[in-house]
Formats: sequence, structure tokens, C-alpha cells
Amino acid sequence: MIWNLLFWLGLAFSIGVGFVYFRDLGDVSQMLLKVKRRNMIRFIRNEYRFIAAGLAAAVVMVVAHLGFAAGPVWLFRTALVLILFLYGFPWIWVHLGLRNQVDSARFYSIDEARKYVSPASPVLVIENNGKARAHPDHELLRPHLAGNEDGLDGENVVMTYCAMANLGIGYTPEIEGKELDLEVLAQHGNNLILRDNNSNEPIQHIYGRHERDDRGGPGMKPWPTFRMSFRGFQKAYPKGEVFLNRPSSNPFLRLLDMVTEQAFSMGINKQHRVEKPVMDNMSHSDNRLPTKTYVWGIDIEDDAVCYTQEFIVENDNLVNATIGGRSVVIAWDPLFESVGAWYNDSGRHVSRIDFFGVSDQGELRRVETLKAGLFWHVWVEFFRETDINRIDAFPDRSPPAC
Repeated sequence: MIWNLLFWLGLAFSIGVGFVYFRDLGDVSQMLLKVKRRNMIRFIRNEYRFIAAGLAAAVVMVVAHLGFAAGPVWLFRTALVLILFLYGFPWIWVHLGLRNQVDSARFYSIDEARKYVSPASPVLVIENNGKARAHPDHELLRPHLAGNEDGLDGENVVMTYCAMANLGIGYTPEIEGKELDLEVLAQHGNNLILRDNNSNEPIQHIYGRHERDDRGGPGMKPWPTFRMSFRGFQKAYPKGEVFLNRPSSNPFLRLLDMVTEQAFSMGINKQHRVEKPVMDNMSHSDNRLPTKTYVWGIDIEDDAVCYTQEFIVENDNLVNATIGGRSVVIAWDPLFESVGAWYNDSGRHVSRIDFFGVSDQGELRRVETLKAGLFWHVWVEFFRETDINRIDAFPDRSPPAC
């Protein structure tokens, strides 16, 4: 009697935990199921505790059946197959399929990259002391994180990428001087959720902070990250490096990567085409702009503003605005095919600026919080009080003093 009870309890508990694991971290499950953010965060923090408890219950079921003939054979076999899928799929998908290259990414010369990247392909760029790295979206699709031990001119910078948001951000993977061990775990609100394995704490990609901290808490240092075409990158940085995600030499991982990337490609292509998010786990909507409009968002202090490229072009390719108490210049450069944002501390209106930040008011510094070309519905999910296309009403157009 007791072993029959243990069989049923073990079966129910192990399948219950497995279902929650698949639901919260299975990723593709969100195409069918509405996953609550708080449940996902709880599982991210306690993934291996939940797995251990669920598998322990499965062992109890196996012992009860094999050792004491508890439970029907057909149910036992069916349960084993189901448990294998519920635990195996999300673990393989997350920890192998989405394995990152946070310290093992390889960067190639422009000549080599031309074999794999077309001239019009969009790339995400970070630069330090004139040394620049380009990261094509399609190359970042699977690993999500790309960096190496050499760093960018000696600086520890990792490109973090969320395909669902069309958002790349360069970060230094440290918070308050403590190094982070970043891993890709899930997405919610169509934005990546990372985990710092040193603390088991989730990190929302767009914020770069531990989940336990509010938006005003400490976070990873963002690096100015901007979008441009690959041909524009070649003009601006002829000696630049390009991230390429070359196939693994391991045949199993090579096959897994191929399947993962194909699944991603189909979903992301649809994400760019159709109005409704492919994984509709959004908790907020705003119809001021069409859902899939690409916007360039800037958040400074508690102020957030986003811009469309069309608006910038309509204003002679240059906008002066005040965001979070800081004067900012946002400009479209048609030669390098890039929208950029710079701090303007000159106290005067800027009427001319080039791609490198050289303006009629001196050389300006890029805004490090620019989120370049992400979807409107993702930006407004996380910055709900955002303005759109803000511009200084009466900028100072007077000529500089002699």
C-alpha cells in the first residue's frame, strides 16, 4: 500500500515540476502558454533545486515500480518518456542550444567577414579608442553573448543581444566591481533575461541590473552601442573586427546549433513581419506607434525618450533635445547609415555633427544608454512613461562667441 502511494506521489510531483520547468524555461513553450514573470524569475533563481527535487521524486517512482511492482507498467513507461522530455528539452535548449560565447567569441578581419556578411546587413558596433567591433544580427542569433578574454582594446566588454527585441547592448559584465558569470536563461516582455550564476540572480537585459534591485540600483556599465550597415562599418573602421559565429567542430553541437538557429530564424523573421509579437508575453501596450516600429531609445536618470529614424531625417538629420537634464544631440548620418546620440555639454545648440561626434560645438561623447533600433513594443514595455520624438522647442541658434 505504501509503495503504491509513493509511486503515485513520485509520479505526480516529478511530472508537475517538469511541466513547470518546461513552461517557464522551455522558451518555445511561450508560443502556446502564457508565462507569468514572477514564476519565471522564481524558477531561474532555483532551477537546480527544482530539478533535483523533481528527479528525486522520479527516482522514488522508479524504485516503487521496479522494486515493489507499484503502478501499472504502461503508465510507468509513459511517465518516464514524459519526464525525459519535460526535463531534457529545456535543459538542452537553454544550457547547450543557447550556450554563449561570453569569453570565447572569435573576431575576424573585414576581408574575411565579407564572405558571410552582405554590405547592407545591419551590424551592432562598439568602439574603444578607435578600435571597433561589428556584430551582425544573424551571427548573434544563437549565442546572444559575444566577448573574449582580450577585451576591446583591453576593456572587458561583452555584446549582449536579444533577437526578440532586436536589441544589442555592450556591457562590462561586472556590478559594483564584482565579476558576473552570465548565462542566457529566458525571455519575458520580448526581452532577454540573463542569470548571474555567481549569485543565481536574474538580470533583465534592457536594464542590466540584478532583478532584486529596482531600476535605480547598481548595474553593469553600458558601452555606447550603435547600429549601422556593414558597408558603413567598413568605411568608418577599415581595420575593424567582425564577430562571426563559425560552426562547432563537435558534430553533435554542430547539428544542435543548426536546428537551434533554424528555429530562431523562422520565429525572428516572423517577429519582424507581423504586428503581434511571436511570443505574446507582454503586460503593456501603447498604440502611439505601430508595434514593430524600430526606435532609438535613450534613458537618463528617470527620463526616457525614443526617436524614429523618419523623424530625425525630417528634421534635417539632426535633433537637439534635453533628456534627464542633459542636452543631447541625435543625428542620422547617411554616409555611414547610422543613427547616433551624443551628450552636448557646450551649453549651445548643435547644428552640425558627423558620425565620429565632431560638431560645430566641439567633439562630443556618445550616449552610453542608447538602445539602437529596438522594437517600439519592447521599449514601451520597459519604459512606459516614454516620450516620442522630443525636440527642444526653442534651441539656441545664435552663433558661437568670437
